[in-house]
Amino acid sequence: MLRLSVFCIGMGLFLLVVAGCREVASDRLYALRLPQPPTAADWERALPRVVNVKGGRVHKLNPLPDIDTDTVHTTTASCHHGAALPDPVAVDLRAFYTESDLYLRLVWHDATRDDAIRRWHFDGAAWHSSPALEDGFGLLWDAAAIFPRFTCSYACHIDDFGVSGASFHAANRMKLARPETTLDLWNWKAGPTARFGFADDRTIDAVGMQGDVPGELFHENSRSRVEKIAGIEPFAAGDAPIYDSEGLPVGKTFRPAGSEAPGYLTERPVGSRGDVAAVSDYRDGHWIVVLRRPLATADHRDVRFVPGNRAGVAFGLAVMDDTLKEHFASITEERLVLLPPQGD
Repeated sequence: MLRLSVFCIGMGLFLLVVAGCREVASDRLYALRLPQPPTAADWERALPRVVNVKGGRVHKLNPLPDIDTDTVHTTTASCHHGAALPDPVAVDLRAFYTESDLYLRLVWHDATRDDAIRRWHFDGAAWHSSPALEDGFGLLWDAAAIFPRFTCSYACHIDDFGVSGASFHAANRMKLARPETTLDLWNWKAGPTARFGFADDRTIDAVGMQGDVPGELFHENSRSRVEKIAGIEPFAAGDAPIYDSEGLPVGKTFRPAGSEAPGYLTERPVGSRGDVAAVSDYRDGHWIVVLRRPLATADHRDVRFVPGNRAGVAFGLAVMDDTLKEHFASITEERLVLLPPQGD
């Protein structure tokens, strides 16, 4: 197995002093101990672990520009040979920890900023909902260290699957096939959670996926959904938001054309559901998200991060690009290791 001692020269004095050039495996994400929260300079000098996630759907503003019908027919791979899978997405992960908290940064390329799921627009006469979805990611932690060679595939269980002639159907639920097992899930959404500075702390078990504190945090901002208006589906023509972008009720008073309202309303998490703080930014075609969570929480289902534990904690990563289902996922065994302070 490759060792990281050779990286001490390439990474410079920072890694040399903090890690002490101790011999560690290169196929891990390492968190170094800091006396204070990491600065921008610390993140730039941190040792990265690049995780390639595969198999999702890439969102493009104009996927087929300036192509006529004949060109599409004769050149589109899906017409004749099936569509090719998109290229993997490389996610740069870096980590630090302090006496009390873990800090984890994720950076990945995304050509489109999708953080306004089903946003409402007012044209002066009626409200219209955008079909846009959202970017996001999920981090799955094998908190109890019970899965050998853990990857995201352990959490993908298909309840109903069938192929009959030309028809295909599959109902997928995120759940575990093994009873009495759990995974810790951190779910960041570019709209509903990023706006309030958190990642949803959830649990996956044999029943399914639920928040560490029960209840739904995200509600459709739809009058039809609340009032059960006959013949009008949520977000369809004739529907309207309940609250505008300022949080004020949408009534019959004058409203200028161009007014907007969020597609979903978010409740702030309470208790152990709000353990994971998140600071995010989108610039130069990249998402940059920094997570912070205590090394240990009061919730027994949450992963515990122990400095000096050589085995570390196994995790899987999924990335969403303007979608709720067709996500990219890691297929390699990944682990986070908190290196002990120098001298320990």
